[in-house]
Amino acid sequence: MCQVTIACMAKFWLAIDQGTTGSTALVVAQNGEVLGQRTVEFAQIFPKPGWVEHNPCDIWSSVATAVTGAIAEAQVAPTQIAAIGITNQRETTMLWDRRNGELLANAIVWQDRRTSDVCDALKSGGVGPLVRESTGLVLDAYFSATKIAWLLDHVEGARARAGRGELAFGTVDSFLVSKLTGLSVHVTDVTNASRTLLMDLRTLSWSDELCRIFRVPVEVLPSIVESACFIGETRGVEFLPDGIPITAIAGDQQAALFGQACFATGETKTTYGTGAFALMNIGEQPVLSRHGLVTTVAWCINKRVTYALEGSAFVAGAAVQWLRDGLGVIQTAQDVERLARTVDSSGGVAFVPALAGLGAPYWDQQARGLITGITRGTTAGHLARATLEGIAFQVWDLVRAMQSDAAQLMTVMKIDGGAARNDLLAQFQADIAGVEIVRPAMVESTGRGAAMLAAVGAGDATLSDVAQMVTVDRRFQPSMAEEARREHLERWAEAVQRVRSGPDKSV
Repeated sequence: MCQVTIACMAKFWLAIDQGTTGSTALVVAQNGEVLGQRTVEFAQIFPKPGWVEHNPCDIWSSVATAVTGAIAEAQVAPTQIAAIGITNQRETTMLWDRRNGELLANAIVWQDRRTSDVCDALKSGGVGPLVRESTGLVLDAYFSATKIAWLLDHVEGARARAGRGELAFGTVDSFLVSKLTGLSVHVTDVTNASRTLLMDLRTLSWSDELCRIFRVPVEVLPSIVESACFIGETRGVEFLPDGIPITAIAGDQQAALFGQACFATGETKTTYGTGAFALMNIGEQPVLSRHGLVTTVAWCINKRVTYALEGSAFVAGAAVQWLRDGLGVIQTAQDVERLARTVDSSGGVAFVPALAGLGAPYWDQQARGLITGITRGTTAGHLARATLEGIAFQVWDLVRAMQSDAAQLMTVMKIDGGAARNDLLAQFQADIAGVEIVRPAMVESTGRGAAMLAAVGAGDATLSDVAQMVTVDRRFQPSMAEEARREHLERWAEAVQRVRSGPDKSV
């Protein structure tokens, strides 16, 4: 575990938020103000049904362009960047040559389902309970371990080279740190490691037994460090000067939880990005879910670990992108609210956006998307509204499971991510979940959280400082009549039942 911290007179913090569909860079001042921001999208690769890949060169190029643009917008010199925080799409898996950084293949993205059959076979072999107890996760193709094994088995010579210590595995954080430090540092932080199916949730170290089960040689694994500490320094990067310390790494959802200042046990946030991810702070002891959620590390700072319950809906903003790119119903993602407001209801249409299977609490790898209730009178507006409602319904399923696991009612949920700007979605979420929805002024909590973690890792801020930097934009109160809410939920439950593929369709 990394135990080193540094002290410096911070001027600006740089956050690199490497996401599923693009990379965002933020330049943040010491008072938490975002001075510069740039997002650069990159191509999604779909080689076969259920397969999702990224070209790592595209990822790196998008990061370079985003960082350069954010610094230019902030009107600061690169030499004024005091520390860098990295947050990333989790579980996405890469392999590269330790000597020269050459990638062996495209990255296998977290949404990819090519190893579903491997997970099913492992479940049949009875290792599911061991995996759950050790990692807090479920056996699913979502996580990294089976992706690593797939690459080792399908890239010629990779498994032999891995055994000789020639190859390095990394999630996107590891890849970026390696590139930023001139290949001199191969690490991941505890939050990303906790998403691999290979880290013991209590010892925060790689498990030899899990590596054996998933056929992953320990020689490819990075060192595990804390979420906020001195990690390395930039070296040989064209768009940044040498010597800038990297002082934070966190998976995107953990960074958002931190950026929303959910520091007290029970505090919860939901991020609406490509998927929808709800996390609840559960304190310093891991609690295994009994209702289809996973247990994950929220962060580790100064040897103190905070855990979280997490529910993941694989498709949220991606459903809106499908309306845009797949159907051509809208031209931009922002158009979906305007289109949805052309009708006063979904007209009985329900959309289960299981375009990459169903995540928590169902964990149905074979489920596929379904639209029900279409009539001759159904319009694009009804479909747009049903899409937003489908996102909110998935989050309701997560909220319901969290309330059961935590044995307490949730009264407030903080939201962030691009779709959090959608007032129609936010209000429907409040109505369906029956909780107050709180939206911050800065909905990019993921990148902001990475910047705040970098400040903490550099010794320039405390948790209290971070909490004071969060300002509220708007609160949404539940206002739907209970009968109408019940009818909505019944329609949703019926639609979900129809897409479930397994013999046990209970939640």
